[in-house]
Amino acid sequence: MNFRFRDLHPQVAIGSATDRYAGWLGQIYSRERWAGRLARRTHEVGGRSFLEEVLPVESVEEYFEHFGVLELDATYYRPLLDERLHPTETFHLLRTYAGHLKEGDRIILKAPQAVVAPRLRRGGGVAANPDYLDADVFTHRFYAPAVRLLHGRLAGILFEQEYRRAAERDAVEDEAADLERFFRRIPPDKRYHLELRTEAYLAPPVFDVLARMGVGQALTHWTWLPALSEQYSRAGERFFNEGGEVLIRLLTPHGMRYEDSYAAAYPFDKLVDGLLPERMLEEAAAIMRLAIAQDRHVTVIVNNLAGGNAPLIAGELAARFLAKTGGA
Repeated sequence: MNFRFRDLHPQVAIGSATDRYAGWLGQIYSRERWAGRLARRTHEVGGRSFLEEVLPVESVEEYFEHFGVLELDATYYRPLLDERLHPTETFHLLRTYAGHLKEGDRIILKAPQAVVAPRLRRGGGVAANPDYLDADVFTHRFYAPAVRLLHGRLAGILFEQEYRRAAERDAVEDEAADLERFFRRIPPDKRYHLELRTEAYLAPPVFDVLARMGVGQALTHWTWLPALSEQYSRAGERFFNEGGEVLIRLLTPHGMRYEDSYAAAYPFDKLVDGLLPERMLEEAAAIMRLAIAQDRHVTVIVNNLAGGNAPLIAGELAARFLAKTGGA
């Protein structure tokens, strides 16, 4: 398989959710180049320990020989600046990445959970987040330093809203009002996308806010969300992002929890029989074509957990896209 997706189509960028996986050696990364330079770390998932091998950050240079965009999630877990506006480890990590980017490389960052999560794990429990949708925290501790570090290479900012059980949800109208207040207070930017993981919020009041504010709806294939086509249909078959961008994220199979998807996909070096959803690929390719027909640019982010190995999943998606696009 040809693992070079950067020139697939002038209006399409395919990339992965994070990078540096040793499972991609021989696909994205050259074995001889990184021999002896792998680091090991233990990752706890669902009560199990997995040993991961990762490449150094500078491997992003080789990553971008194949992909046109990269989504980094480190900023979700910790803002770039702390409460005293001092740089965090995440700031230094992003600065290291920035030092290895060339012209045309594009990065999508996740907004911090300190802003987008209504509840946070603290002290072994879960507590209400006093900074939920706090525009000042977002602006000063994340947005401003991110723009300084990445400049024009910042392709998008994803606001990933976690799934909320019925007992934890606000009414749709109240959630929509909170979101609108937030987006009106933060710096205007055409690179914002909102991912709604609670199906009940895929509703007109929220979509109306996205339309007014020019914030994109991230169309996401994820455990408890309806099909990509259904998400698009519920939005009135509209794309909202003011910058003309459409963001599609292929994360996990439907009905399969993160920890189960992770265990099935590990060590991320091949496609796993029965894990990769065919409908996901077909619908993603169809939405890509619809967006292009509306003169929009499409970014597709692929996670290993969606089928076992992100480069191979990207190859399957590219094949389906090109089959009905005339090889453009």
